[in-house]
Amino acid sequence: MDRTITTPLTEEVVASLHAGDRLLITGTIYTGRDAAHKRLVELIDKGDPLPIEIEGQIIYFVGPTPPKPGEAIGSAGPTTSGRMDAYSPKLTALGLKGMIGKGSRSDAVKEALKRDKAVYLGATGGAGALLAERIVSAKVVAYEDLGPEAIRELEVKDFPVVVINDIYGGDLYLEGRKKYERKGDS
Repeated sequence: MDRTITTPLTEEVVASLHAGDRLLITGTIYTGRDAAHKRLVELIDKGDPLPIEIEGQIIYFVGPTPPKPGEAIGSAGPTTSGRMDAYSPKLTALGLKGMIGKGSRSDAVKEALKRDKAVYLGATGGAGALLAERIVSAKVVAYEDLGPEAIRELEVKDFPVVVINDIYGGDLYLEGRKKYERKGDS
């Protein structure tokens, strides 16, 4: 059964999430890929303010295509999350509570999720056009020069994701593999 959550995320909501939970997100989320993450971390390292408030927020790893007339956004499928692994722990340390992407995360990111009480959420790869239907509005809020990789503020309604990594060390990908491993010859 899907559970609806709204943004921004509170520590209580994050603590209630477990690997394998199916969620529908409603509210504001931000986009960002590796080029935007690199700039954000450079600002953090210099002690400068970020162009967006990330405390309690979710960043979706996506570089959407341009919208067709009458649409809020073009295809908006997740990108491979591993490209953000070098940057994610610095963002969760500042209060980022969720990230959406596809693929596994590094051990350092999983430790940061536990330490900073944040979650990693998976969106279905290859379903960018369907995911875009859950995006009500989109506007560039930082780094417009990056084109598709600019940071956008998205308003979403019932955006479908699955909890991959939770604050307790749960990992849906590892649990899934264990469930179907061969136990030896019988």
